[in-house]
Amino acid sequence: MSTRITMLKERAEAESKTAREVAQKAADEGREMTEDERHTYQVSMKSLGDVLEGIKAVKSDEAVMAQAQEFADSVGVASTPDVKARVRSLGVTVVESPEFKSMLGGFPDGRIPAQSRVQSAPIAVKALFTGASSTSAGAFVVNERTDIVEFLGRKPLTLRNLVSNRRTTSDAVEFVQESSHTNAAAVVAEATSAAARTAAANTSTGAVTFTNASGGGYKPEGSWAFAVVTANVKTIAEWVPVTKRALADVAQLEGLINDQLSADVAEAEENQLLNGDGSGENFTGIANTSGIQTQAFATDIFTSVRKGITKLRTVGRVNPTAILMNPADAEAVDLTKDGNNQYYYGGPSAIGQRTLWGVPVIESESQTSGFATLGDFTKAVVWDREQTTVTMTDSHSDFFVRNLVAVLAEERLAFGVTRPTAFCTVDIVA
Repeated sequence: MSTRITMLKERAEAESKTAREVAQKAADEGREMTEDERHTYQVSMKSLGDVLEGIKAVKSDEAVMAQAQEFADSVGVASTPDVKARVRSLGVTVVESPEFKSMLGGFPDGRIPAQSRVQSAPIAVKALFTGASSTSAGAFVVNERTDIVEFLGRKPLTLRNLVSNRRTTSDAVEFVQESSHTNAAAVVAEATSAAARTAAANTSTGAVTFTNASGGGYKPEGSWAFAVVTANVKTIAEWVPVTKRALADVAQLEGLINDQLSADVAEAEENQLLNGDGSGENFTGIANTSGIQTQAFATDIFTSVRKGITKLRTVGRVNPTAILMNPADAEAVDLTKDGNNQYYYGGPSAIGQRTLWGVPVIESESQTSGFATLGDFTKAVVWDREQTTVTMTDSHSDFFVRNLVAVLAEERLAFGVTRPTAFCTVDIVA
């Protein structure tokens, strides 16, 4: 039997004895208890009740300590002298402390008179409650739930900011694209006679040829050819199911879903604008547009890009506005060093827009690694028919009877490259 239980039992016996003596005295004298006797009796009975509850608590603590020791033995803990100290309650620590025992030293019978002033020296209970244990303070600790929801992260979207953006109210957009041009402009001599040129038709082909008269003065004829290109409005969409209870119970859930769905649509859009293959409902992205130029790898990444710039200026007749690179390739550019082991682009302390041959380098994870898209991106146009919207409905399938809601994000747009030769796909890896 523990020292604590022994002390409590002794105190219980003392309180019980006091109460019996007071009651027995009044009974022996054949009278009711006086006011003082009744007060003494009530105090003793109350103290007795407190002591009995204390005995129950100590027994419970000892049971926990026994279980903890048994567990420590079962898992093979070599030395567990602190098991008891870590699992016992605050009450056990206090009553077994030297300070508490010293305080009770002035009351040999274990009974403290009701009017006595009692004060002990400070009792150290350091490391008694541990938040890691469910049998200690951890059982009373409730995790704080904040309003922070940390998602996995998004790749930066850059292409929309490079291309031209317009609006449309139709389901299809047409634009005229020059397909060929013959520049026949030349110096013309002054006419020396009024003779007209003659025309002759080829009877087999139907072609007509003109023969200028010897008098001269005829101006050369140039030619252009045009084609009408149609860009159809298409839809990019995504939806998720959610319960009505979740929407009602979590105030921020609707906004989080809306933001994430919209971001998913935007990511799909960027990939389509650059890499769409034109099949089915896919857009025809820049990389798969017929007529864009290509530049094979030449010597290194810098030489390859420079040759691509030349093609854009001499064939596409544009000054490139950006070069789109995968982050891995952009990293290779940053880390390139010269023969003196110095970074070409200033190294980690460089500040400002990264450029190649004066053309801004824009990173995009949608760009295929090993290739770069060089071009005048204003020659690619997005026509917004319906910007991204988010709607909710319970009309999908059996959602109405199941208290589910479908949350849908979608956008409608058309896309086209108005001048394909304004773009060049550059192979930048040997």
